[in-house]
Amino acid sequence: MKETIEAEIIEVLDTWMAAFNRLDIVAWEKTFHFPHYRLASGNMRILNEPGEQDVDRIRENLTARGWHHSGWDRRNMVHISASKVHVDTQFTRYRTDGTVIASYESLYVLTYEAGRWGIKLRSSFAP
Repeated sequence: MKETIEAEIIEVLDTWMAAFNRLDIVAWEKTFHFPHYRLASGNMRILNEPGEQDVDRIRENLTARGWHHSGWDRRNMVHISASKVHVDTQFTRYRTDGTVIASYESLYVLTYEAGRWGIKLRSSFAP
C-alpha cells in the first residue's frame, strides 16, 4: 500500500508542477483539495473553491523575476497514512537560459478525499 500511495503522490506533484509551468490554473487547481491553504511570506491564503486565484497577478510576479519554469529538487515523504501524506520538498525557479533564480524549501500536505489524492496545504518559503 505504501508504494502505491507514494507513486500516486508523485503523480499529483508532477501534474501540479507541469500545470504550474504552463500557468494553466484550471489544471493546477485540479491537483488541489478545497478549501486549499497556502502559507507563504507570513500570510495564510485560503482558496475556498476553484477560480479564486488571479493568474495575471501570478504570471506578473513570476515574470518580473525573470521566471521561465520551475522544477522539483526533492520530494521526500516524511509521514504517510491512508488518508494524509506530508512531503518535504524543495523546488527551484529558473530563467529561460536555465540559470537559477532561487530554490525554496516547502512542506506539502496531501489528503485523500472524494476518491483521490490532492494538495490540501502548502507551506513554502517562496514569496
